[in-house]
Amino acid sequence: MNAPAFPLGTIPTTVSVGRRRLVNVRQRSLLVAKMRTLWVLGVFVLITVLALLRIIYLGFTGATPRQIDLAGLLVPDRGEIVDRNGVPLARDFRVYSLWFNPKAMTEGSSLIHSPEEVTAKLVAIFPDLDHDDILARLRAGRPSYLRKSLLPEDANKVHALGEPALEFPLEATRFYPQGSMAAHVLGYVDSYGKGKVGMEEAFNDQLISPEGRMNPSVLSIDFRVQSALEDELARAIQLSQAKGAAGVILDVDTGEILALASLPSFDPNHVKPNDMVVTPEQAAQGEVPHGFNRVTNQVYELGSTFKPLTVAAALDAGTITDLGRRFPASPLRVGRFTINDTHRYGATLNVPETLIHSSNIVTAHIADELGGVRLKKTMESLGMNERPYVELPARGFPIWARGEWPRLRTMTVAYGHGIAVTPLHLASAYAALVNGGIWRPATLKKLAPSDVPEGRRVFKASTSARMRQLLRMIVQYGTGRKADAPGFRVGGKTGSAEKPGAGGYRRHSLISTFAAAFPMDKPRYVVISMMDEPQGTAATSYQRTAAWNAAPVIQRVVPRIGPLLGIMPDETRDIDTSDLRPLVPGGDAE
Repeated sequence: MNAPAFPLGTIPTTVSVGRRRLVNVRQRSLLVAKMRTLWVLGVFVLITVLALLRIIYLGFTGATPRQIDLAGLLVPDRGEIVDRNGVPLARDFRVYSLWFNPKAMTEGSSLIHSPEEVTAKLVAIFPDLDHDDILARLRAGRPSYLRKSLLPEDANKVHALGEPALEFPLEATRFYPQGSMAAHVLGYVDSYGKGKVGMEEAFNDQLISPEGRMNPSVLSIDFRVQSALEDELARAIQLSQAKGAAGVILDVDTGEILALASLPSFDPNHVKPNDMVVTPEQAAQGEVPHGFNRVTNQVYELGSTFKPLTVAAALDAGTITDLGRRFPASPLRVGRFTINDTHRYGATLNVPETLIHSSNIVTAHIADELGGVRLKKTMESLGMNERPYVELPARGFPIWARGEWPRLRTMTVAYGHGIAVTPLHLASAYAALVNGGIWRPATLKKLAPSDVPEGRRVFKASTSARMRQLLRMIVQYGTGRKADAPGFRVGGKTGSAEKPGAGGYRRHSLISTFAAAFPMDKPRYVVISMMDEPQGTAATSYQRTAAWNAAPVIQRVVPRIGPLLGIMPDETRDIDTSDLRPLVPGGDAE
């Protein structure tokens, strides 16, 4: 074996140089990588610092709009309100707003262009803007909203103007996807995020609670039923040229309100100041603002709709034991007052004829026998002496005579005069009248079966059964015939009452009401329709009474809502009135 060419333990020069070069390359690569990492980190830190400085700057440079953070995008500031089937009625919605921030310009004028030029361009994009108001805001140079709820494409148009002082914060706003529908039920949210008027106010604490923000608040309202009721009331206003209308649909066994409408209404997405405040002109004309709830907050003398309640009280008390018994129907003199009927129906009338013809005179005789103490106690049991039971904050107090009722007061209350209540009072009373005699408070909350209140008994079950027969006969043969909806077995009673004024009752200003229930062989729902000062028009045969104005609303709305609520028309079924029909030779329209 040959010896090596170099001494043992030494490395050739060429190999050593190559290894040193390799080490230098690796060191340079590591240095470059470190520099790049530091550069990226430096840029990130710089961006973070700039962002923090911007936040601090905005915090110390005047008022700024409320911004949406990441948590706000995931959890709304205010919980959703839905109908009984989960349909959204009110929810938070993220929208762009147009915000004027004059301090966005660090030096010189707050605008690049003149206020006049910017105003003209903004009005061109948003024609509904008030030109003078916007110009005044821009000239004043104070931070303020110029417009809320911008579409993204409109925000892009404003951005193209090149004005840094015009900013587009993304904010939470309350949105009502159904528009003005159920506005009096829902209410609205003011600019401070506080609920007003309706369930927004009643549920305010619940809606802003952690649980309420995550889970919707469920109402008893069915938006399909609500829509049908509002549509038919609006149609009736147009046909009769009435000042307004009101209606409510109530579950007779639970007290749940499926629809509550007061017209004219308002749009909670765009509430105007005069929607909620009575103007001097309205006060002079006896009108109410659009935001005023006629169903729960306005009290009325509801006229002849009280007559079935009086008859039921007399049946319960035993002062009427024979429905065929005849009462005198001649004008009734009480002191210096005379009680009359609109028409003469003969010398005497029995109980079915009294309700079918809507006789004030005979109802007064029935009440006189019953007595004021017992009639008053019945009305108290029906809640007629207190504000209506419902969650809404706006609840009117009845005009109720305290103390002992004298004879004349007892007689007039019996046919719906001398006492003023809300339409919701009437709905709850009729529910007790037809459901077996149990009164329950009305509610706008959807109830589980276990949550339905026990209620209190007002009428005997036998009395309720008789009243179902009588109410059905009023629609079949009497003043309520225009409320009949084939196959739905509607029963109910008309009521037409003059409105009180400064000098007494106004003969040509009526409140026309129809109180109905269906189907009368097994009642499920009460439906109230009320027209405020309907006029005699060609569409109503020049009549202003309930038979021609309020009753047709029932006739149209019941077939629309019945199938939605699981009640199909069936003309083979009806409540049995065979034992009472021989007592009724015929009837007239009111």
